[in-house]
Amino acid sequence: MAAASCATAPGGGDAEVVRSALAKMQSLEALESARPGAALPAAAEIELQLASRSYDQADVAECHLQRAYALAPEHAATHIGLYRFYFYRNRLREALVVGMCCLAFAARCNGLAQDWTAVRPPHAEFDSLSALPRFYLFTLKACAYLSLRLGEREHGSAMLDKLAELDPTDKVNATVLRDVLSRAGGDHEE
Repeated sequence: MAAASCATAPGGGDAEVVRSALAKMQSLEALESARPGAALPAAAEIELQLASRSYDQADVAECHLQRAYALAPEHAATHIGLYRFYFYRNRLREALVVGMCCLAFAARCNGLAQDWTAVRPPHAEFDSLSALPRFYLFTLKACAYLSLRLGEREHGSAMLDKLAELDPTDKVNATVLRDVLSRAGGDHEE
């Protein structure tokens, strides 16, 4: 995903945001090491904070999020920030594109195949509460949901089938989506 060519956001509070973000860096260092993608570069953190501060200006916020992503494409925070932006702006097609990139990222973090259809239960500790396998499962669930919302029932249903295979105890609560799909008459018959 390439960063858009965006003009720098108007000044004003930018210096304050930069100081605030840099001050938070030291307290976040311990938390960052536990997140997929290791530590978030300071410049990407600043872009995420600027995006948050300019959320009411969609073009400016999107540019900051894309810059953050370009600065740290291997960090969960930049994937999630961009995904949420598109999702909450009801730009579901773009959210799905980012979601699929995030799924590929989650696969790399877990040492899994890039093709989600090739992933099997023994490939990761999906039955544990470990962060990385859960990150993969929740990302797959998000992509299934978006596929269904976009009318791609076959793709969304296949993803739900994969979730049932990888998470038979339903820790990520994917059966809720399956139930909605079944009630809508869109579930396939076995």
